[in-house]
Amino acid sequence: MDDELLGESSNTKSKISQTFIRASQWYQGVVDKTVPWKKARWLFSLLLILGFMARIIIAQGWYIVTYALGIYHLNLFIAFLTPKIDPAMDFDADDNGPELPTKANEEFRPFIRRLPEFKFWYSVTKSTVIGLICTFFECFNIPVFWPILVMYFITLFCITMKRQIKHMIKYRYLPFTHGKPKYQGHEEASKLISGK
Repeated sequence: MDDELLGESSNTKSKISQTFIRASQWYQGVVDKTVPWKKARWLFSLLLILGFMARIIIAQGWYIVTYALGIYHLNLFIAFLTPKIDPAMDFDADDNGPELPTKANEEFRPFIRRLPEFKFWYSVTKSTVIGLICTFFECFNIPVFWPILVMYFITLFCITMKRQIKHMIKYRYLPFTHGKPKYQGHEEASKLISGK
């Protein structure tokens, strides 16, 4: 009798774990299909954030949740702007630190982000959904004087961005690229290749 009960409970656990595995595989497949749709993904996230803000304004509450979400998004943004290998940690004592190449004969080192764009989008979207869910629970609606939180967030944003911009200037990197780089002599090379 006990063996039958144990067999049934382990069979039930196995079915439940298989269901969770299938659901997670389906979810991962859906997320993976969104990779090429960068503009659509960010538009969806922007609409989600606007929906969250509308919920906060209409409900007149959950300012702590909003503040925590803003701080988390700021942290993600800073990681998105920062190089994967921090040049401040990789330099000799006698020089000012490594810099990106400024001349044609120097080594090319591409800008690799600490937080890639897709992970940045995914974390922003996931955290916004969690924040939106939190606004439906009264236990997260802690009464605070929200103008102080807004001023503190603006101050924190300005200080953090000032430090990040100084870091960019000191180590000569720009985390954004606009279009494909064009090299001198590309017309001659294309003529040689085409045979004209």
